[in-house]
Amino acid sequence: MNNLGQQYEQLALQYLQRQGLRLIQQNFQCKAGEIDLVMQDGTCLVFVEVKYRANSAFGGAAAAVTFSKQQKLLRTSRWYLQQHRLTEQACRLDVLAIEGQPPYQYQWIKNAITQ
Repeated sequence: MNNLGQQYEQLALQYLQRQGLRLIQQNFQCKAGEIDLVMQDGTCLVFVEVKYRANSAFGGAAAAVTFSKQQKLLRTSRWYLQQHRLTEQACRLDVLAIEGQPPYQYQWIKNAITQ
């Protein structure tokens, strides 16, 4: 991952921590793909895809999570749950879209990707 991507993931992490979520793992990778952030929200495990766009042209940051990207995130999250023996764990897939220049605009979409 490039430094710019890491910078926006750190912003996303800090934002979510201010909302009360706790970091479990960052940049989980497996043969199915990658998940930017794995976090805990109460009893729920949250897989977070972070997207940044400088402006909202072409639909903005949230629109950058295409259908194929959503399918890859679903496969990767299932792999994570199986590998950690958490198949009964309540979980969700969120998107945190960051746009603009400081001060950034955050759009946190809970349950953005459903099965």
